[in-house]
Amino acid sequence: MEAALMILRLVWPAWAVAVVILPLVTVCVLAAVRARRSGDGSFPSWLRRGGMVLALLVVALGPAVPSTTTTVATNVEVFFVVDRTGSMAAEDYAGGQPRLDGVRHDVEAIVEAMPGARYSVITFDSQAARQLPLTTDARAVRTWADTLVQEITAYSAGSAVDRPLPTLTAALEGAAERNPENVRVVFLLSDGENTSGDGSEEGEPQSFADLAPLVDGGAVLGYGTAQGGQMRVYDGTDETGAGTDAEWILDETQPGSPPAVSRIDETQLRRVAEQLGLDYVHRNQPSDVGGLVAGIDAETIAADGRRDVSVYEDVYWPAAAVLAVLLAWEAWHQARHFPRPGAPVRRERSAA
Repeated sequence: MEAALMILRLVWPAWAVAVVILPLVTVCVLAAVRARRSGDGSFPSWLRRGGMVLALLVVALGPAVPSTTTTVATNVEVFFVVDRTGSMAAEDYAGGQPRLDGVRHDVEAIVEAMPGARYSVITFDSQAARQLPLTTDARAVRTWADTLVQEITAYSAGSAVDRPLPTLTAALEGAAERNPENVRVVFLLSDGENTSGDGSEEGEPQSFADLAPLVDGGAVLGYGTAQGGQMRVYDGTDETGAGTDAEWILDETQPGSPPAVSRIDETQLRRVAEQLGLDYVHRNQPSDVGGLVAGIDAETIAADGRRDVSVYEDVYWPAAAVLAVLLAWEAWHQARHFPRPGAPVRRERSAA
């Protein structure tokens, strides 16, 4: 049987270990040596205190040994990349509902269809941000989806399908570095509008192609219609935004500033899907997502050797138990020197 390789996970930072532990070790060693030479009887006490410091050192270093599991469910990392620009509030989904209703439905349905995975959420509007780091808490993702709203209209800087690219790149590269054996799945949910691309000066969107080697599955999901839909103004209050009587967002580039109309750009979405090596799926009504996850077979995807996942188990508990015993011993030792209730207090006479 191959011996398990122990690692140190550092419960404390290395600098904290050096600053706290080294001085304590030095004090205990010097005090023990002096007590041994003087024979004042405190040598065992300093040995006990030195043992406490060493036990604390073991706890701070956080030793752990790996155990291997073949459970694939925990081997899947799902990244949701969600467009929440103003155009995603266009009311042309499922017969007049805002596109974000479709996003909420699909995110929650995918989470339900892929239980046991780890989930992360990246959103983009005038800027991109990682809303949820990788987590196994499916309820956190559902709660996020339930509270998803469009960006505040006054802050809008136009739509750009490539805006989440740097954030998604950092997330995927970080995940691949930490757990190269895991399976990474990306779902990009957008209407594909690119009115303010972050690529070149001409607005040409940047390519997602460099991320393809880091992506094992998923899909690009498109929302909206070719006819398009209008969008309500949203100022951050419940009285505005989709489903309210708020004013329409206006197209100030047109004479008379009529209500703006947003149309899905499937050409753009298909291009992104091709760059990532994923399928493009048009989502125009709430429907089963089984087809979206049917091709995500973690066991097959990980057949390149990423099947086994190393899970580390902490083994510093024996040191913590020793520390607890030594602390109790030290407390008992110190309590013996406490004055007893009612005992006369010895006072030294002052010099005449």
